[in-house]
Amino acid sequence: MNTTLQWHWHAFNDLTPSTLYAILRLRSEVFVVEQRSIFQDMDKVDLLSLHVCGYDESGELVAYARCIPSGIKYAAASIGRVVTSQSVRGTGMGHVLVRQSIACVDAQLGGGPIRISAQAHLQAFYAQHGFIADGDLYLEDDIPHQAMERI
Repeated sequence: MNTTLQWHWHAFNDLTPSTLYAILRLRSEVFVVEQRSIFQDMDKVDLLSLHVCGYDESGELVAYARCIPSGIKYAAASIGRVVTSQSVRGTGMGHVLVRQSIACVDAQLGGGPIRISAQAHLQAFYAQHGFIADGDLYLEDDIPHQAMERI
């Protein structure tokens, strides 16, 4: 498989119905079905976020994250709903997705600190991108999480 993706950043109002469907399908596939986590995925934050989408050569959405302006979830801008399809896992595409998301925050949301709520087992992954643990572990949707911040 070619692991070069086409990247696009979308404001919510610029999402086509097909793109929105692909985003919600990928998030549901991974967060609800694969991780068996029942939670309110559509939390109105999508309406205010920028959506980072990575498409494979066939046009399928295989990598996604949302970039949230400061003052909505945290005082700092944040990145959330970071997800890759099983088809690209192990290719390094998760790292590319995080770099794209950081670039989106820097270019579109004014840069500055970025705060995330990382699944605890991914702390080392995010640390490779300059995120530092902040505070104690906590449960979010019955999954251990760690607040992290990139200055």
